[in-house]
Amino acid sequence: METLEPLLAAHPFFKNLEESFLKLITGCASNVRFEAGEFIGREGANADHFYLIRHGQVSLQVASPSRGAMVVQTIGEGEILGWSWLVPPYRWTLDVQAITLTRAIALDGKCIRAKCEENHDLGYELLKRFTQIMVQRLEATRIQLLDIYGTHA
Repeated sequence: METLEPLLAAHPFFKNLEESFLKLITGCASNVRFEAGEFIGREGANADHFYLIRHGQVSLQVASPSRGAMVVQTIGEGEILGWSWLVPPYRWTLDVQAITLTRAIALDGKCIRAKCEENHDLGYELLKRFTQIMVQRLEATRIQLLDIYGTHA
């Protein structure tokens, strides 16, 4: 039976990851599909997975009582979606909605956290990689908020 390991190994996020770590992570992976308009995550809901987007586009949104849903970033093929599975209380911090049909590899956060507890080297390696994604997302959100509110100052 073919596994998702070759697809994960080819992705830049997993580049140069030890082969033993990649095998552990592959055991937590599965293919998923989201229809256009479907919510992948809702702010405050359990964040049990992160995703490697293989096809499609996804919007990251902040709900505003006065403005409704504000898109702070759009991500697509080849990008990683979700880091809330890594940080307690493991809840989505944004709404996440598929803009188009989206195919992804879902990685089970509970499964990976358990493996990281058993192997702290794996946990440290993933934390370093996710920290970069978190910084990029915060910067994109900051720029988007400046764009939204900067013209009203």
